[in-house]
Amino acid sequence: MASLLEVKGLTTRFFTQDGVVQAVNSISYTVDEGETVGIVGESGCGKSVGVMSVIRLIPSPPGKITDGEVLFEGRDLLKVSDQEIRDIRGNKIAMIFQDPMTSLNPVLTVGRQITEALELHLGMDKKQALDRAIELLEMVGIPSAAERVGNYPHQFSGGMRQRVMIAMGLSCNPQLLIADEPTTALDVTIQAQIIDLVKRLRDEIGMAIIWITHDLGVVAGLADRVIVMYAGRIVEEAPVKELYGNPRHPYTLGLLGSLPRLDEIRPEKLESIDGLPPDLIDYPKGCPFYVRCHYRIDKCLEAPPPIEPVGIGHYAACFVDVTTAQPTTENPYQEIMSI
Repeated sequence: MASLLEVKGLTTRFFTQDGVVQAVNSISYTVDEGETVGIVGESGCGKSVGVMSVIRLIPSPPGKITDGEVLFEGRDLLKVSDQEIRDIRGNKIAMIFQDPMTSLNPVLTVGRQITEALELHLGMDKKQALDRAIELLEMVGIPSAAERVGNYPHQFSGGMRQRVMIAMGLSCNPQLLIADEPTTALDVTIQAQIIDLVKRLRDEIGMAIIWITHDLGVVAGLADRVIVMYAGRIVEEAPVKELYGNPRHPYTLGLLGSLPRLDEIRPEKLESIDGLPPDLIDYPKGCPFYVRCHYRIDKCLEAPPPIEPVGIGHYAACFVDVTTAQPTTENPYQEIMSI
C-alpha cells in the first residue's frame, strides 16, 4: 500500500545577497496513514523549511524549491496549480505553527478564524460553521466554548491559544497534521496537556502527524518513527524505540547524550556537542558534521555519506559504524531493504 505522503529528493534554496543558502538538501521520507513521524534537530537544521516546502509555503523570493517530488495521495504537490494547493492546505493537510499569537489574527474572533475554513473548504453556512467551531473548541478543552467563541486571541492564555490553533487545524478533519514546535513557548505542564490532547485526537480521528521539535523527550512518547536532521540533511531515521536504544549516527549519539536520564542510579555527566553547525552558504564538500564528530575519518572529507540501511527500518548517513568505531564495510541489510 502506498504511503499517504512520500517526499523524494526535496531540495530548497534561498537566494540571498550573501549567497545561496542550502537550507534543505535532497531529503526523502514517507508518512503512512495514521502514523506519527517526529522530525528532530537543532535550530537551523532545516526542519521547518522542509515541511513548509512540502505544502509550498516557502516565501518566493528569496526561497525556491529546486528539486524533488512531494507525492500526497499520489499527486505531486509541487506540480499542482496554486488554486489546487490552496484547496489542499487547511483541508486535507493542516499545519499548527510555533507561536499562536503571530499565527492568529488579532482583530478577528477565534470563532471567525475557525468558521472561515469551514465555510471555504466544507461549504458550511454561517450557523453550521459556528456550531462546528463551538464543538471543536469543546473538543480541545476550551471551557465555556459557546461563550468564548466570540473572544479575541489576546483574551486567551498561551496554552489556550495553542488549543485554538489545534482546533483550527482539525476543523476540516485533515488526513495529515503538521505541528511545527507547537509546545516550545509553553511551560512543561501545559506542554504535557497539549501532547496528551494531540495523541487523543489522533487516535479518535485517525490522522497522520508530522511533529517537528528540538526536544527528543517529547517525541519519545508521541512518535512512531523519528527522523534526525542536521545541516539540511536527514542523517538518521528509525522507529522510535530503535533510535533511542541503538542510535547509529554520531549526531544522534550527541543529542541523546545531552539528555538527563531518570533510570540511572548514578547519573553520568551530560555530554555536549562541541563546535557549531556549518555555514549553509559555504556548505562543506564532505560530511557536514565532520568538524564536530569524534568518529571522523579522511573519507568523510570527500563527500557527504549517503543514508543507508543499518537495520530493519533503520537508516543512517555515516561512513563509520559507531558501535565499533570502525569504517563501515559491506552492509548486511542492503539486500533485505532492496527487496
